[in-house]
Amino acid sequence: MNTVRNECTSTVGEAGAVVVARAALTRLMEPSDLAGLALIRVVGPVHAVRIATGEVRAGTATEHAVVQMLDEAGARSGWSGLEAAVGRWAPRVKDLAPDRDLAVIRRLGGGLIVPEDDDWPQALADLGLSEPIALWCRSPYRVLPEVCRCVAVVGSRDSTGYGASVTGQIAQGLAERGITVVSGGAYGIDAHAHRAALAGGNGGIATIAVMAGGIDRYYPSGNEDLLRTISQEGAMIAEVPPGTNPTRYRFLQRNRLIAALCAVTVVVEARWRSGALSTAHHADSLSRQVAAVPGSVFSANSAGCHRLLREGSAVCVTDATEVAELAGASGEHLADEPTGTSAEHDGLNVEDLLLLDALPVRQGSAPEKLSAVAGLGIASVLAGLGRLELMGLAERSNGNWKLRKGRQ
Repeated sequence: MNTVRNECTSTVGEAGAVVVARAALTRLMEPSDLAGLALIRVVGPVHAVRIATGEVRAGTATEHAVVQMLDEAGARSGWSGLEAAVGRWAPRVKDLAPDRDLAVIRRLGGGLIVPEDDDWPQALADLGLSEPIALWCRSPYRVLPEVCRCVAVVGSRDSTGYGASVTGQIAQGLAERGITVVSGGAYGIDAHAHRAALAGGNGGIATIAVMAGGIDRYYPSGNEDLLRTISQEGAMIAEVPPGTNPTRYRFLQRNRLIAALCAVTVVVEARWRSGALSTAHHADSLSRQVAAVPGSVFSANSAGCHRLLREGSAVCVTDATEVAELAGASGEHLADEPTGTSAEHDGLNVEDLLLLDALPVRQGSAPEKLSAVAGLGIASVLAGLGRLELMGLAERSNGNWKLRKGRQ
C-alpha cells in the first residue's frame, strides 16, 4: 500500500500520478464496478486509491456524493456503503504494483490511455458511469480512430463457411475504405473479421481487438499469431491490466466497449442466445446503429440475427457498402461510391457480383485469396475474373487482381 501511495504523489508529477493511480485502480476494481467508478469521479483517481486501499477513510460528504451519483445512474440497488466496498477491494491491495504493470506494457510497445489524455476516445463518455477507468493499449499507434471511423463486426465462435465468407467480404471492404474493424479477438466471426481487415488495410489502424484479459498474453491461444499481428499492425486494448485472466464477466463487460467505440455494430452470425447479441444490445442502448446479416432460416447460427431483424432493433445488411453507408449516417459520410454503374451490374450473375465485391480497390489480390473472400471455388473465380476484365471492371498485374481504375 505504501508503494502505491508513494507512486501516486507529486514526485512523478501530477499527470504521472494520475496515470499510476488509474493503473492501480484497474487492478483493484473489476470493469463496471459502479461504486468504484463513482468514487473516482467524486474524489479523483489519486485520492480514490487512498480510500480504496484503506489508507484513509472516506468522509460523510464523499459517501453522500457517491450515493447521489449512483442514484442518478440508477445503480444504487444493493449498495451497502463505501466501507463494504473497501472491504471487497481489500484482498487485491497486496497485489497492487502499478509501476510494474506500466513497465510491462511499455516493454510490449504499448501504454495506458486515461480519460485525462487529449487522445482519450470521447465516444466512451456515452457509457456514463460505466466509462472505463483506463485503457491498456498495445499498438504502434497512440491515437485510436474516432467513433465515426469504426465498425464492430461480431458473431458466433462456431461460424459456418457462409458466415466466414460474408465476414471476410464486409471486413475487407470496410478496411479498404479506411474504416477500422473492431471485434473481440475470439474464434469464429471475430477472427475472420480481424484477418480480412488486416488484408484490406491500407494504412492506419485496420482493426482493433478488444480483449477480456490482459494484453500481455494472447487469448485464445489458437489465435496467437493473429493477435500478435494485430498488436503489431493494429491495436489490442483492454480495461484490465497485464496478467489478468479473462472471465465470463469480463467477456460480457468488454462487449460494451466494442459497442461504444463504434458507429455501427454488425452481427454476422449469432445463435438465439449469443454473446454477440449482448454487443448489439449495448450498441442499441447507446443509440448506435445495429445491423444484422440474414442467413438461412434453417441455420441455428443465424437465429440471433433473424431475432434482431424481427424485433426491429437491427437493419438488414449484405455487404460492405451498406455497412459503410450506415456508418456515414452516424457521422461523416464514409461510403465510397458503388463500383461501376447500375447498368454495368445488371449484366452480372450472382457469382460475378460476389467476385466484384471481393476485388480490392488498391493492392491486388491473388485468385486464391479472392476465392476465400467471395466464397467461390477457384474455377468460378478464374472464369469470373475473365468476364469482369472483358467488361472493364477488373484489371490484373503480376498475377493479382483489383478493381479497374475509374471504377472505384
